[in-house]
Amino acid sequence: MDRSANLDTEELKMTREQYILATQQNSLPRTEHPQFYPVGIYGWRKRCLYFFVLLLLVTMIVNLAMTIWILKVMNFTVDGMGNLRVTKKGIRLEGISEFLLPLYVKEIHSRKDSPLVLQSDRNVTVNARNHMGQLTGQLTVGTEGAVFGHSVETPHIRAEPSQDLKLESPTRSLVMEAPRGVQVNAAAGDLKATCRKELHLQSTEGEIFLNADTIRLGNLPLGSFSSSSSSSSSSPSSSAPRQTIYELCVCPSGKLYLSPAGAGSTCQSSSNICLWS
Repeated sequence: MDRSANLDTEELKMTREQYILATQQNSLPRTEHPQFYPVGIYGWRKRCLYFFVLLLLVTMIVNLAMTIWILKVMNFTVDGMGNLRVTKKGIRLEGISEFLLPLYVKEIHSRKDSPLVLQSDRNVTVNARNHMGQLTGQLTVGTEGAVFGHSVETPHIRAEPSQDLKLESPTRSLVMEAPRGVQVNAAAGDLKATCRKELHLQSTEGEIFLNADTIRLGNLPLGSFSSSSSSSSSSPSSSAPRQTIYELCVCPSGKLYLSPAGAGSTCQSSSNICLWS
């Protein structure tokens, strides 16, 4: 009995509290026109926002137009840019190209059956350097021809048709070496060797062979007779008023000179020229 009485008392309290809450809500004043609070950006803030959005849109359009123009002018494609193509073997460059800065490559070659042309308003210089960056070889092609900074190794040197070929070293010596021989041939012209001081032809083991129909040695000194031979009656100078035939003589030093020819050899008679050789 006591337990049931307690449950009834609690239910009455809950019902009473619900009634009080309901009556309090109904007693609150009600407004006929509800109030609305504006939410957003108005006034000068709104105008600034629209201005920045418009400016951003114009910038995007200009950037897009410039990008399309650059792609069109530079001829960008999937394979490369302009005449420059990127392949599996490296970079392929077609047409005429201009390099404003130094070009470092491992190999340059043209297409098959096409020449490779390097053109410059002044000179074209090719340098070779070692791993330390030191200059080991240089080739300069200019208006005066090709200038080599170091030694040159080539199987063939020729000039253009109807043009002369000139090998010159302005301040140093010019050396041509070959282990099996050096051959100089003039098929339809003369071969001239000119020097200021001395011209040496030397063969360490073989011989110097001159093969021609006529061999001329110009400006050879003319030997004079000694006093002992000039007093002799058999002097060649007294045998003829005018000498037209001479004998070629050789000094022990190898110097050549001419002696007036006679019935016998006259080299001994005019050998005084060897004293000054």
